[in-house]
Amino acid sequence: MTDFSTRLFINGTFVEGEGKAETAYEPAFGKPLAEVPSASTGQIDQAVGAAHAAYKDWSKRAPRERSAALLAIADAIEAKVERLAEVESRNAGKPLRFARTGELANVADVFRFYGTAVRNMPAPAAGNYRGQGRTSLVRRDPIGVIAQIAPWNYPLLMAAWKIAPAIAAGNAVVIKPSELTPLSLLALSDIFAEILPAGVVNVVTGNGPDVGHALISHDLVRMISLTGDVRTGRAVLQAAAGPMIKRTHLELGGKAPVIVCVDADLDKLVETLREASFYNAGQDCTAACRIFAHLDVVQPLTDKLEAMIGSLVYGRPDRDDVEFGPVISARQQERVDGFVSRARAQGFDVIQGQAADPDGFFFAPTLVAAPIEAEIVQKEVFGPVLSITAFDNNQQALDWANASEYGLGSSVWSQKTDTAMEIANALEYGVTWINTHGVMATEMPHGGMKNSGYGSDLSMQSLIDYTQIRHLMLG
Repeated sequence: MTDFSTRLFINGTFVEGEGKAETAYEPAFGKPLAEVPSASTGQIDQAVGAAHAAYKDWSKRAPRERSAALLAIADAIEAKVERLAEVESRNAGKPLRFARTGELANVADVFRFYGTAVRNMPAPAAGNYRGQGRTSLVRRDPIGVIAQIAPWNYPLLMAAWKIAPAIAAGNAVVIKPSELTPLSLLALSDIFAEILPAGVVNVVTGNGPDVGHALISHDLVRMISLTGDVRTGRAVLQAAAGPMIKRTHLELGGKAPVIVCVDADLDKLVETLREASFYNAGQDCTAACRIFAHLDVVQPLTDKLEAMIGSLVYGRPDRDDVEFGPVISARQQERVDGFVSRARAQGFDVIQGQAADPDGFFFAPTLVAAPIEAEIVQKEVFGPVLSITAFDNNQQALDWANASEYGLGSSVWSQKTDTAMEIANALEYGVTWINTHGVMATEMPHGGMKNSGYGSDLSMQSLIDYTQIRHLMLG
């Protein structure tokens, strides 16, 4: 494949962007894939206007009609999986085999789930709560135009997490992919054009400070959904506090602790971390990136991790044997290297896998043994880097985990159910796994606490988040 769609998708039509062009790269080679013109301010206004007009009809469609559209989108994704997977792999650096069989399958599953969930919206039973003659009932209505900002680490999957529940609920969407990875969502827009009424989903491209800010600040936008970093989350909250207060839905990153108790199954743990720490080159907000291991097991665990890291296969995404590919950009590569270089300069033990391919944005899998106060233990690295820190007792590990500014993903490893549950119940994280890590289910909510944001992706809860509850009383 050499041709990529680079046009905006506005009101059911593909149009050339009128703003400055952003270069989309192929991370495996460090070379440009396409020049993608950004949306102008006028085109953002057109996209929001189109969504506003489409909302008036789409919101009145019966749930079964919206359901049929989402189910058709899921079927179309499966029919075009090869094309979508190749675009995702080349622009985001994902191993093609994982993009095809894993992530695109999940994208289709998300649309299919919300295509059925919208026909089963929960609400309290109608009743005479204030006595006879007054009957109360609840409506869950759509909100209006939703501005959505998708990240670069899972361009299609995160877009699906946002678009599917929003349009299932009856809203209309204007979504901006990251300027680093716009190509797969633009390719997916062919499916939207075939199935959805014009204006229900609109895709605009460009950077955050210009295009993103203009989008979330628009007067007709009623809700903003962002997956990004804390700094961008604060900018969203400022925009949401404008003349027309907007709802917000924020997922802002994480620093997932892995608490390894003295009785943990180390072999199962290490095999799990092979994927949970290094899938997608560690560019995952819930990646198992910092291990807190009991003092009695830290050395045998370190030895097992060193052997695992040495056997990890990474490289160009079109290879059938690679377990992860490059990081997203030269800037990200330099950022990750900065964390590891500073850790090495401070005298911390650094263990790395095979040398990186010099032609792309690759970084070797890395393990750093460091104390709790170290930068690499506290800050989100967002790369194939894992830290390990010894603790004296379970309470110390729990205190360390909860002291973090983040609260998205976490895991506890113990063969004693009561011990694992006691720690899990006390963790201040939106998601806690016990004796596993990083496994998602579309039926279960995914969201954060503290600086990791609020609002749920996935599950019925996300569908509810894209509605506004109303009380009607008949007297």
